[in-house]
Amino acid sequence: MRRKTKLKFCINESENRINFLIQHQCPQCGAPAIMKETERLFACEFCRVKSYLAAEDVFRYMLPNKVAASKDLVFFPYWRFKGMLFACAGNGIRHKFVDVSVQALVSQLFPVSLGLRSQALKLKFVTPETAGRFLEPTQTLAHIEQNFDDRFGKSLPKPVLHHAHIGETISLIYAPFYIENRIYDAVLNRPIAASRTEDFDIEKLPVENPDWRIHFISTLCPNCGWDLEGEKDSLVLLCKNCTSAWYPVGKKLTKIQFGKHTAKEGDAVYLPFWRIRPEISGLNLSNYADLVQVANIPKVVQSGWEDIGFHFWVPAFKIRPKIFLQLSKNMTLSQLHNGLTEELPEHRHHPITLPITEAIESLKINLASFIKPKTKLADILPTIDITAKSFVLIYVPFIEKHHELIQPDLQFAINKNVIALSDNL
Repeated sequence: MRRKTKLKFCINESENRINFLIQHQCPQCGAPAIMKETERLFACEFCRVKSYLAAEDVFRYMLPNKVAASKDLVFFPYWRFKGMLFACAGNGIRHKFVDVSVQALVSQLFPVSLGLRSQALKLKFVTPETAGRFLEPTQTLAHIEQNFDDRFGKSLPKPVLHHAHIGETISLIYAPFYIENRIYDAVLNRPIAASRTEDFDIEKLPVENPDWRIHFISTLCPNCGWDLEGEKDSLVLLCKNCTSAWYPVGKKLTKIQFGKHTAKEGDAVYLPFWRIRPEISGLNLSNYADLVQVANIPKVVQSGWEDIGFHFWVPAFKIRPKIFLQLSKNMTLSQLHNGLTEELPEHRHHPITLPITEAIESLKINLASFIKPKTKLADILPTIDITAKSFVLIYVPFIEKHHELIQPDLQFAINKNVIALSDNL
């Protein structure tokens, strides 16, 4: 049996979550800037150059310090995870939002978490020029996520059939310390423990070279050279000149397919969805006629429904777990396929903040939400394997009322405050 390391967590499940702030410099002119952690599109206020920020794996930040330059700093790593946890347990789906910081290198001498520092202090990107000893994380992200699942699963009805982490913001944050007989917190410039550290040898802890760079991707359309448009936190940039959509992959922009569902009436706000064509093994679900049977929809199967391919629909934006699940289920059951055009929305549209990889991660939870009867879940879900064959970004119109956004075809309403608060997820 594999031995598990016990980890302590600092979990904040408040609805009033805050994005931490990052100090940054324009790569073109060096002007200072303050960004939120979710912002990826950077527009310099001085030279007006726009860039899209990308990292090879995860973004790495460090807390500021208040010590003399002569001090030899030691940077201790913490994983920071902010996102939604879903679990198919018993005959239903459970979910919660977590904001967690946890040691990436297990040690009893350093604080177990960052507490509120990542929200209260302005962080900076770690660069190869940053001086100091960076301790290497030994706790992998997969190990940390497994501990999330174990912790979450203790309160769930059994059996727990499936776990999913969706919409997470994952980063490594390095806290500065220095050693002078004791370990000193370089943020507050005071010792973190009363006990001395004669038996502590910093040389025995693994270190790594901070050769991590932020990549700046040009925001000129690769197709026509026009300026791409997008909100600061958008993952997809749009070209209104040649009518194209671009998704950052690695160090470049990749063109993706898109479409728009035409609004019927009123002042529309377009919300983005990922429409995913799946390949499902272990379950007969390839067209609309199959969906009627799998979801036990009270309809008589009509001629031609076998020719309407089945697609999963997933919100392409972050929103509270309960609404995320409801939107995914309702849009998937509706299978909107009429009135779609290859156009970009001319009216207001919400930015794409949920990557396609996270949408694919949610497909099994989406499927579990509409399979009927629910007693079949325990037999079906563990045997099913879902892969994505293709995807399209679809903008769906919601009519704006005083307090709500309403999808007229589905008669599904979302409180506008819920959409507004999603910026902090």
